[in-house]
Amino acid sequence: MLGRTAAAVGRRVQWAAGVRAYSAGEGELNYHLSPQQEQLRDMAREFARREVAPKAGEYDVSGAFPHDEVKAAWELGLMNVSVPEAYGGLGLGCTDACLIKEELAWACTGFSTAVEANTLAQTPLILGGSEELKRKYLGRCIEAPISCSYGVTEPGAGSDVAGIKTTAVKEGDKWVLNGSKMWITSAGVADWFFVLAKTDPQANAGKAFTGFIVEKDTPGFTLGKKEINMGQKCSDTRGLTFENVVVPDENRVGEVGRGFILAMGAFDYTRPAVAAGAVGLAQRALDESLQYAQERKTFGVPIAQHQAVAHLIADMAINVEGARLLTMRSAWEIDQGRRNTYYASIAKAFAADIANKAASDAVQVFGGNGYNSEYPVEKLMRDAKIFQIYEGTAQIQRLIISRELFGR
Repeated sequence: MLGRTAAAVGRRVQWAAGVRAYSAGEGELNYHLSPQQEQLRDMAREFARREVAPKAGEYDVSGAFPHDEVKAAWELGLMNVSVPEAYGGLGLGCTDACLIKEELAWACTGFSTAVEANTLAQTPLILGGSEELKRKYLGRCIEAPISCSYGVTEPGAGSDVAGIKTTAVKEGDKWVLNGSKMWITSAGVADWFFVLAKTDPQANAGKAFTGFIVEKDTPGFTLGKKEINMGQKCSDTRGLTFENVVVPDENRVGEVGRGFILAMGAFDYTRPAVAAGAVGLAQRALDESLQYAQERKTFGVPIAQHQAVAHLIADMAINVEGARLLTMRSAWEIDQGRRNTYYASIAKAFAADIANKAASDAVQVFGGNGYNSEYPVEKLMRDAKIFQIYEGTAQIQRLIISRELFGR
């Protein structure tokens, strides 16, 4: 593994400054990456294909969390990239995070999800946390290769976030949390959790919830079993239970009643990266199909020469290029300081859909081999489905898009 030397840190700081300057620009849309962004992308690509891709199949079978690879990603500066410089991070933009996410996802979307989970947990803290909270918990992520988790979804409240039942009751200078969460990414390895709880049962959703930072060893806080999911198996997913969990008021994120706004606001920053992950998977499906179609022969010629197969692959390319552009548009909008909810939902919905189609079509190109675990595309097909579910289902994205359109 590559060591985190002082020279390496210095180089990262240098190119990070270049990346930020280029991403900010003067508000002009630019289809070219800066030299620093190309370096960032190439570094992520080299790491993903050298360190992650060769072990993806092993982790898919074992379901083990990729601790060594996550540590290596942290050493290279490929984790926590959105943490502001003031708290020790690189302070990169959403566009830059998407460049990294696509390359990591090409190798294994379970791994890229494990890395990106930190950003989802950190973003509400960045948006609304006190200076003390930011320095303590964001700084902790920079100082060591730890994971953190976003604890919002519940057994009866997934897309319907307003239906959250977990409560937080104020007692003096502390809060007492009771309830449960479900499908929490990186829960089994997280050092701390952003947790959304109801603090005012009478208020509407916009004022009923408050966010808190809960540490993993807090008394009364327990983890459920690791869930065995269809795909992305090395991403650790579990339930959480809170039984009279006492949290100091200093661990409250933002003002009382603003938790829902912070939790939902985080998605404007993270949905472009989720879309980038879907693009990475779709690009992998395309790359595998291209290679296989030129090697596999039927009727005396490579199957690439059969129009039916060639058109499947052409459609993959069309969709990958379109999804990548939508993803970058959504990331670019928020890097310009503009609200990107509309574009983030479009990118997330489209990229998730085309990732599933690309993976399915890749299996079709491979034929019987594609249905077998000895070949890479069956894993892609299993891994792809979750993109239409987590961080807002495909249907929720369309609901958001339609509301944005009719609200103009």
